[in-house]
Amino acid sequence: MRSMTRFAIATVGAVLLSTTLLTPPALAANDGNTSGQNGSNGNGRQGNTEGFSFGVIGDVPYGAAEIQAFPSYIQDLNAHKELSFVAHVGDIKNGSSQCTDQYFEAIKKNFDSFTAPLVYTPGDNEWTDCHRTNNGAYNPLERLAKVREVFFPKPGVTLGSPMQVKSQAKEGFPENVSFRKHEVAFTAVNIPGSDNSMLPWTGLGQSQPTAAQVDEVQQRTEADIQELRGTFRKARNNGDRAVVVMTQADMFDPTVAAPSQADFGAFKPLVQTLIEESNSFGGPVYLINGDSHVYNQDHPLAAGSAWLSFYGQARAAKNLTRITVDGSNNAKDWLKVTVNPEEATSVMSFERVPFTHPAS
Repeated sequence: MRSMTRFAIATVGAVLLSTTLLTPPALAANDGNTSGQNGSNGNGRQGNTEGFSFGVIGDVPYGAAEIQAFPSYIQDLNAHKELSFVAHVGDIKNGSSQCTDQYFEAIKKNFDSFTAPLVYTPGDNEWTDCHRTNNGAYNPLERLAKVREVFFPKPGVTLGSPMQVKSQAKEGFPENVSFRKHEVAFTAVNIPGSDNSMLPWTGLGQSQPTAAQVDEVQQRTEADIQELRGTFRKARNNGDRAVVVMTQADMFDPTVAAPSQADFGAFKPLVQTLIEESNSFGGPVYLINGDSHVYNQDHPLAAGSAWLSFYGQARAAKNLTRITVDGSNNAKDWLKVTVNPEEATSVMSFERVPFTHPAS
């Protein structure tokens, strides 16, 4: 969830983050998937090109009414037996409620009731923003550790119906996962809002990012880049049809008329990586995120986009499509994503499916 009040990022922290992370890191040792046929890129594919579908939700449940309705939302998704998996792209609570262990355990119990595999990536509301007084004035790094403990008890295995995924657990990031289905490569990476967790912890009396905070952001962002590069490399080697990247943060929020480096600058190395890897892959790339709460489908890195100059990027990525799911007060539906068979005009299509009993 976007903060109502923005805070300035220390210049030294932002510069350090960008200069440290723009150099591509080594690829992860855990080297991904062996299924499918090899190929140079998305063209000339061979192998299994069947269609399938999956569901996506995010920024839910927010507040008492949605918490009460959330089990029925899960039942709605469970009724769609055709879904290969469901993804929750972060923010399991609103930005003004307590980040308690009890709440995390209650949502985990909800998550366990999914009958399809559940791929979950954390949002800022469940750790980054927990320093806020009305959130309990927690240390966000302690809350991130608790999120990992509660929601990733078996690294490499999803919640809901167990599905094997590749995990960065050995590197300390069990939430960063990748998997492959019918020549589509998927990855979920921990990229939260609140400027990738660089906004100062004002609830703890801080006016600038702390050294521990900057260190966490650097290490996690490096791991995110590693995960992204590894996923795209395997997609190229496998000749996959498309790559799907799932995150919480909306790095291209269309509701912000005049974005500032203080609010978005820490995303720069991640945006640069997406541009580089999307161009190297060549086929369709789909970035699915939450955070800004309003359904949107656009091409934020196409030629002429203001976001290119904002992030200091000279090269576009016309093959990247971004989809934002409805959330918060707009969480009246879930997103059904259909991966079309090989002969279809487009690789993917999108449908917003209303919940049977949305919160009032």
